[in-house]
Amino acid sequence: MTITAKNANEQLALDFFAALSTGDLDNLRPFLDEDSVWEPMVKDIPGAGVYKGNQIIDDFLGPVRGMFAPGDPKVHPQTIFSDGDFVAVESYSDGKLQDGRTYHNRYSWVFRMNGNKIGYLHEYMDSHYVATLFGL
Repeated sequence: MTITAKNANEQLALDFFAALSTGDLDNLRPFLDEDSVWEPMVKDIPGAGVYKGNQIIDDFLGPVRGMFAPGDPKVHPQTIFSDGDFVAVESYSDGKLQDGRTYHNRYSWVFRMNGNKIGYLHEYMDSHYVATLFGL
């Protein structure tokens, strides 16, 4: 299913997911600034915490993506809607882990855009699936 943006904020979110799915984390830097915040809304699994500015890529995404085969996982937006600066997206992600196991998880994302940057991003996922997959 192809999702089409209805406004600039929705397009920013879709462009962000396209950049994230390349596997080259430097492609994400133009979407962020020193005030950007990414918070996975989980506890006690890899990546839990609040990340700001360059921490998002260096301390969070780099290590988390390091658990996956190069270029994985891919993000597949399924639904998008927005109100002003807020954008919500439902998606799934799939790919391979470094050990060859398959990854397939469902996500919801809530963005608050700040101009042409991401102000904050709340990431919701099936944390039980992740905990089980990694034996936590």
